Amino acid sequence: MDWPDARTHTRETMELEYYESPTGDVNGVALGTTVTFTKTVSESDIYLYAGITGDFSPNHINEEYMKGGQYGGRIAHGTLLMGFMSAVSARTRIGRSVSLGYDKVRFLKGVKPGDTVTTRYTVESIDKEKRRLTARVECVNQHDDVVAVATHIKMIVD
Repeated sequence: MDWPDARTHTRETMELEYYESPTGDVNGVALGTTVTFTKTVSESDIYLYAGITGDFSPNHINEEYMKGGQYGGRIAHGTLLMGFMSAVSARTRIGRSVSLGYDKVRFLKGVKPGDTVTTRYTVESIDKEKRRLTARVECVNQHDDVVAVATHIKMIVD
């Protein structure tokens, strides 16, 4: 998958649980800044998400139906993983900012109840004139399988 090119300086990658720009804006952010969020997906996560969204597809709530397929059982909603992407973005504090959206979203493997997913948010490019940054987002399971990817665009509003 192609990711945006880094257009300014880079720094050694260090993974953090939270990041806050020391300057309160994009000027304090270095390319390669990586923030992580880890969660074990539970039965209740899947059922509550189905109830909140109204997505009661048998893929998510019918174990017997899914046993016969390639996943061998139920899988979590892909958009639940996007919620993890949003969570890790919120842990990347760069002043008052908003999400402009996610591009190139792909769900590559199923996530089952009990799987532990680590979501990594890595700053790939910064456009200081437009006050935007682009991040590569990856969700990886406990077996180091990449289960979902996206590109996130964040805008600093003031």
